[in-house]
Amino acid sequence: MNKLRILIVEDESLVAKDVVNMIRSLGYSVMAVVSTGEEALALAEKSQPDIVLMDIILKGEVDGIEAARRIWEELSIPVVYLTAYADEATLQRAKVTEPFGYIIKPFDERELQTTIEMAFFKSRMDKKLREREEWLSTVLRSIGDGVIAADMDGRVTFLNALAERLTGWSQAEALEMPLDSLFQNASEAGGAGPGEIIPAQENTLVTRDGGLIPIEQTVSPIHGGKKETLGSVFIFRDIRGRKKSEEEIRESWVRLQKALAGTVQAMGLTIEMRDPYTAGHQRRVSKLSCVIAEDMGLDAARIEGVRMAGDIHDIGKIYVPAEILSKPGQLSQIEFSIIRTHSQVGYDILKNIEFPWPIARIIYQHHERQDGSGYPNNLRGEEILLEARIIAVADVVEAMSSHRPYRPAHGIEKALEEIDRHRGVLYDDAVVDACLRRFREKGFSFE
Repeated sequence: MNKLRILIVEDESLVAKDVVNMIRSLGYSVMAVVSTGEEALALAEKSQPDIVLMDIILKGEVDGIEAARRIWEELSIPVVYLTAYADEATLQRAKVTEPFGYIIKPFDERELQTTIEMAFFKSRMDKKLREREEWLSTVLRSIGDGVIAADMDGRVTFLNALAERLTGWSQAEALEMPLDSLFQNASEAGGAGPGEIIPAQENTLVTRDGGLIPIEQTVSPIHGGKKETLGSVFIFRDIRGRKKSEEEIRESWVRLQKALAGTVQAMGLTIEMRDPYTAGHQRRVSKLSCVIAEDMGLDAARIEGVRMAGDIHDIGKIYVPAEILSKPGQLSQIEFSIIRTHSQVGYDILKNIEFPWPIARIIYQHHERQDGSGYPNNLRGEEILLEARIIAVADVVEAMSSHRPYRPAHGIEKALEEIDRHRGVLYDDAVVDACLRRFREKGFSFE
């Protein structure tokens, strides 16, 4: 695979040098380094980089936000901000430009790599969807409408030019033909009574040589001067192109879902590789979370969101030093505080990715508790997403039942006693009940 070509826009030479070194050490190609928005616009248009890393405060009259807006709107090149500014006014301006990442200086290589990869992935998907929508729109505009009129006996009285071309019959040849000769369901669709209009529905047009063309049609009555019904008019369009496009879009969506799932799995494995003692923890939490959600009656689409959030709920631990994650013995207060940041970090990593589910918020809230004693925002009860409440219970059960460097495994029963004892206080009543049912009545096992 070709290296991603990255344009760096940074007016501080030392910072630019550090970013260049990071980019190259990550295996990407530095296309150029410029220090002004004007240079960024000119070079982006000329050389078409894969991604632009953009500082906000730049030399010249065009700042980073304006340059990013024009680069995305005019060139469809994804922009990731690298900035020391995180004030509300700057964030609001930057948000309007639809950035693919917003990294606060200082940052490390892992954060930069994760943001670049997700930005490039998302930009490719956006481009494909835009191209598909534009293509489909063009096809539909160019098709036009066919028109066939029939009398009260269901015999053809008129065809327009497009109807002639699609059916293969000239108007002279088709006059007095029964509608059943042209439409598979003409007898059903043609029964529009006085004043009745049959809205758009799919049907099949039968051509002169016996071919079948899928169409979308509307049927309206033809009224005479005294409001009597004289017949019906069929207005239809060839939807073969649309049918093909819909299937391609469905197939594209399946491929996108697989790619997204693969990316999430890779992110989860990254965490587990840094922390061998909790290898498989995220997958087991995800597995238990899904069966709890199923027991609670969540629909399949929502359960899929639970599964994906569970698979990477500890992604924020990518910022926690490995020696803390695998430390034997009791953690210090400072070390525990560092670990507690992983919910916020996980949210920051994922918040700009447009998942079909609120993955970033679920991860942000999975250590909140019903009574407000959790972190990072001390949320209570219904303020916490249901998916986050589910993962919170599954996380506690899996963690307590598994071995850790600083303690032996407590076992499943101790874990279930823990959530039962704090049911309605720390943990959601319905979630705890569903979890207990799965273990004690339905024989759930992590294995």
